Order: sequence, then C-alpha cells, then structure tokens
Amino acid sequence: MTNKDIVAAMYKEFFNDHDVNAALKYVREDYIQHNPGVPQGRAGLMDGFAKKFEVEPTFHLEIQQMIAEDDRVVVYLKNVDPEGKTKARVVDIYRLEDGMLAEHWDVLQPC
Repeated sequence: MTNKDIVAAMYKEFFNDHDVNAALKYVREDYIQHNPGVPQGRAGLMDGFAKKFEVEPTFHLEIQQMIAEDDRVVVYLKNVDPEGKTKARVVDIYRLEDGMLAEHWDVLQPC
C-alpha cells in the first residue's frame, strides 16, 4: 500500500465506518497529535473518536483531494451531514512511519 492508500483506508474504516479498532492497523501506538482537542497516542485517538461517534452517529468525511510527498500525506476533506450538506472543511496533514500514521496536524473551517 502507498501512503495515500493507507490514509484513504484509515478514513474509510476508522472515520466513516466508525471502526475505532481500525486504528490498530493504521496508527502507531506513539501517535503524535497536534490538535489540542484530541488526546495523544493511538489509544487517545481511539477513545476520543469512540466518544465522538456516540455523540454524532452520522459523522462522515468526504475526501476531496490527497497529495503525497515522501513521508507526508495532505488531505483536503469535508465533514458532511446525512443530506450531503457541508458542515466543515478540513485540511489534515499526516507523517507516516513504517507504513503507519505517526503524526497529525489539521486546520478546520466550520461552515
């Protein structure tokens, strides 16, 4: 799998299928999170989003564009509601290490 394939699979399985255990395949245990609203580490990511999926069971992300260079993948995406209306626009930046997500930065624009 390419780095883009890994990130795309993570979005499908973890974020859109709400399978927090998918992080075990795609995210390093020592995952570094630069978003202050999400806990550090793989366990923190899993716990934080398990809670988010309970509160927001229709949470869904649509990838609009992905750019990969060396160990980085940049994703431009939209958080959409069940009717397809855009709730937020997001740019996520990932650093991958040994085929797993190792570090994350993001920029969020609510609509």
